[in-house]
Amino acid sequence: MNTSLINTEVLPFKASAFHDGKFIDVTEADLKGKWSVVFFYPADFTFVCPTELGDLADNYAEFKKLGVEIYSVSTDTHFTHKAWHDTSDTIAKLQFPMIGDPTGVVSRNFGVMIEEAGLAERGTFVIDPSGKIQIIEINAGGIGRDAAELLRKVKAAQYVASHPGEVCPAKWKEGEATLAPSLDLVGKI
Repeated sequence: MNTSLINTEVLPFKASAFHDGKFIDVTEADLKGKWSVVFFYPADFTFVCPTELGDLADNYAEFKKLGVEIYSVSTDTHFTHKAWHDTSDTIAKLQFPMIGDPTGVVSRNFGVMIEEAGLAERGTFVIDPSGKIQIIEINAGGIGRDAAELLRKVKAAQYVASHPGEVCPAKWKEGEATLAPSLDLVGKI
């Protein structure tokens, strides 16, 4: 990635996904009008990936309470997603769409495609209701992500979006004090 995707609009895409026992189309338009998490992972039927997706599934109700939809994405097909969903107890818990990206268009749009492997990096993107990317996290392949930490970050992004002039400090949790950046704070923290 040569430039940051923060505050940029999600690029156009159309992909097939497995969701609620059927195949559906998902486009960038589906990410608008609500908060969304686009959660890239390398491949189905692997090792770290199901632990991450299972963790998201276990916390999905909390994301939904915040009006957030999760979209998992790998370069597998939507057919492979269905097969994984049908054969893995962990993946069977998923209630969010599993986007297939066999052509790599979605992964490239988000700058997480590993070209030589044909796989996506472990990339997490939080998108606001206007379709702009507010949070980006990319982990090395062997490092799994934590849904509780992602939930905290989403709450912070939603708070900042609804409270102009305030920012959330490190380790901020819902209900805790925020900061109002000003000249008076410079050098005082």
